[in-house]
Amino acid sequence: MQVKMNVQTMYHGDLLRKDKIYEIEEDVAKRWIASKIAEIVNKDAHAEELKDN
Repeated sequence: MQVKMNVQTMYHGDLLRKDKIYEIEEDVAKRWIASKIAEIVNKDAHAEELKDN
């Protein structure tokens, strides 16, 4: 599941930066979304973001 980070955090030894999009395991992503650490990424919005960059 793709999520956009609301905060900077370490996960499995990797630094995940705020406002970046990452592919995360679904169960972890659901916990992060529930605790407002991250938000789910709309696949269409992500495609637009990549196109703009």
